[in-house]
This record gives sequence, structure tokens and C-alpha cells, in this order.
Amino acid sequence: MIRRGKKSRFGFGFSVPIISFRTSSGLVLILLLIIGRECVYYFHDMIVEMIKWGFQEGKTLFGFGYDFRQSNRLQETLDRLAAKLESVYKASGGKKINIISHSMGGLLIKCFMGLHSDIFEKYVKNWIAIAAPFRGAPGYIASTFLNGVSFVDGWEQNFFISKWSMHQLLIESPSIYELMACPHFHWQHIPLLEIWREKEGCDGIPRIILESYRPGESIDIFKEALSGNSVDYDGVNIPLPFNLEILKWAKETHKVLSHAKVPSGVKFYNIYGINLETPHSVCYGSEETPVTDIQDLRFFQPTYVCLDGDGTVPAESAKEDGLHAEARVGVPGEHRGILCEPHVFRILKHWLRAGDPDPFYNPINDYVILPTAFEMESHHEKGLQVTSLKEEWEIVSEDQDNLDDVASRKPFVSSISVSQGENKQSSRSEAHATVIVHPQNEGKQHVELNAISVSIDA
Repeated sequence: MIRRGKKSRFGFGFSVPIISFRTSSGLVLILLLIIGRECVYYFHDMIVEMIKWGFQEGKTLFGFGYDFRQSNRLQETLDRLAAKLESVYKASGGKKINIISHSMGGLLIKCFMGLHSDIFEKYVKNWIAIAAPFRGAPGYIASTFLNGVSFVDGWEQNFFISKWSMHQLLIESPSIYELMACPHFHWQHIPLLEIWREKEGCDGIPRIILESYRPGESIDIFKEALSGNSVDYDGVNIPLPFNLEILKWAKETHKVLSHAKVPSGVKFYNIYGINLETPHSVCYGSEETPVTDIQDLRFFQPTYVCLDGDGTVPAESAKEDGLHAEARVGVPGEHRGILCEPHVFRILKHWLRAGDPDPFYNPINDYVILPTAFEMESHHEKGLQVTSLKEEWEIVSEDQDNLDDVASRKPFVSSISVSQGENKQSSRSEAHATVIVHPQNEGKQHVELNAISVSIDA
């Protein structure tokens, strides 16, 4: 049964801890831990970086755990989160907290913000979401309902819960229903459930057709495909159909998420993963092997139509947070591995002004732009105004070019000239500017700007 968003039918004892951080200024960092993979300690590198910025284990590190199977608006979890925020706020001497969430932790924080905006505004200064499935993870969730999911591949599966057992577990998990494609979002690319089926035409001749179902239309397919699903538990056969009661709860969660707003006193930032093929739509069967019985979908291997994202969450879902954001930055990286990306570390350090931040760092381009020279001279004589400008910068990035390539490259030069003709209201003037971009060398790229303007008094 489902009670206030909490499943309690089975006692799997499968919970997921959350690691939290706080600096002397009240920073709280929430990272979702998925057990059973090589990257079980995927947050380790970030912890190391945070310690370099001034974190101290036991003094500036705090824990907050919740069960990833449960609803993101489970009151029990929200109450504990409120208590944690209050305790950290008091421990920091009344300094507001910065929250960093990862993955589904972003939905938990957004639900909390929507339902308890007064508490959120009282205790929170900044919230940074990383790889949050704000509009769902449609490709993976559709196949999870029908086929299950495996957190490991190859021989490692022998040491972890099986794909089918995970299917039976997740089909009763409110959070999975809350990760379905947001039904009222105007998708640029609509996620579809596609099925190759053999159907008899009006002339009695069977034909192979491809049926496509939008997010709302897929519900009937899930219901039919899982109508005979069951599990044996302590010798008892228990039906496990697509759970319409949980679906109803999830729809209410989507409403909470869609109406959540960032309080005026809080700043929100969004980091999302890009440059990886990410399941968006899912297809079953083929022209050669069509699906004849919908209940057999559970035994078909899905194929995916992929779009850009982090391999799990499409970029369109992660960046469309529906909130007023100070900044949104796409970072190449895998859904969990993105927490080990040095680019992400540099962004966090810049936004949080932690450690010794570089004021010239650009989070979007991942550059540090250092002004190295600035000269401007102006002369006016006998009705002639001459102004010259020279400015130079060093652009510092982590990308390192091949030294042989650098030697063969030439500077890039671009110029522009503009002029204004003389009339009764204005003087005649001309301006000319040249930009020289030198090849990158040892992570640095030199840029020069030279400009001169000449005007004649009217």
C-alpha cells in the first residue's frame, strides 16, 4: 500500500545514504549515492576538493540520509530535512546555508522549496542543482517499468540485485513514477513509446505497423503490459501491476514541482550534463519481429532514440528547471561521473566563492580571462580628436593543445572599420579596430585589441 507517499508492502531494507557538507559559512552539499558500481565513491573527488577549500570532517561535514525509493515529497523526509537545515543554521551561528543537490536530490529540494518556501528562505542562501531530472528521465523510466534496470554490467551483476528483481522493486517505488516524463511540459522533442505491432487490416491481411504513444498515452500500455505481473514473497504470490494509486500520487508531486518558485532571498544555479547520447524515446519490436501480445513487452529488449544529455537525463529535462536561475551551465559528463569533473569543481568554487576564488573565471566557457595590458590615449588639436586604445588578455583554460600543432599555427587576425558622414548635427568620424588571437600555448591564449578613432569637430 502507499501511505503519504511511502511504500510499505515489502521490507527490502534497501536504502541510499546522502552525504552532506557544510563550510564555516554554512554550505550543505547533498550527493545521491547509488551502491553497487565501480563509482560507488563517485563523490570522493569532490570531497577532496571541498576539503582543500576549507572543509573539515566532523566539523564541517554533516550527514542526511533518505530512501531513494520513496516519494520526493514524503512528509517524513521533508520534516527531517527541515530539522537538518535548522540545526546546521544554528551550528553555523545563524549563517544561511548553500545547498548543492545531485540527480533526484534536486527534485527533493524543489518539492521542499515548493511546500515549505518560508523555511527554505529562512535558512538557505544558494541552491545549486547538478544533473537534476526536472522534467523526468523518459527513456530510462519507460524501459524500467517494462524491463527493470541494472546498475552494473557483466560479471559484477553476480554481486548485485538482478535486473528483474530491481524491476519488481521499482514498480512499487513512488520516486520512479515521479521520474516519468512531465506530462504538461512543452517538449521540444516529445518522448515516445513506440511499438512495432502486427495488426489485421480491413481486408483481413496482417500488416506490420509502428505505433507511437505520447507520455500520457503510454499509461494504458503500461497497464496492459503489467496486468499479469506478480512476485512470490514468502511463498505468497502477490500481484504487481502498474500502480495507479502511486501514479495518482506522482501527478500531485508534479503539480508541486510545477508551482515551486525560488524565494526572493535565495539564488538558484543549474549544472546539467551534455555531450552523451541519452535515451529519450524507447521502441519495442521490429518489422521482422513485431509485438503480438502487449504483455510480452516485458521480454523484449528495448531500443532507444537518444538525444543530448548525460547518458541518463536528457539535457532538455535537466536545464528546463522552471525556476528563476542566476545561471545554467552545460558540462560534458556522465550522470554520476559529472560529480568528478574538474570543470564542475571550478564552477562550484566560483559560485560559492569558496577557498580562494578567481574573480576572472568564466563558468560557462570554463576560462580564466586575465587582463594583462590596458592603454588609452586621447589628443585634441585644431578640431581633430584622436583616441587610441590597446588592450591585452590571457585566456587560461584546462585544455592543452598538441605542441607540434601549436608550432604550425598562425595568429588569427580580424579587423573592422566604421565611419560616420558629416551632417548638420554631428561631426565626421572614423574608427578602426584589429583583434589578434594567438595560438594557445601551455594552456594560455594571448589576445590583443588595437583600436583608433578620429573625429573632426562639426
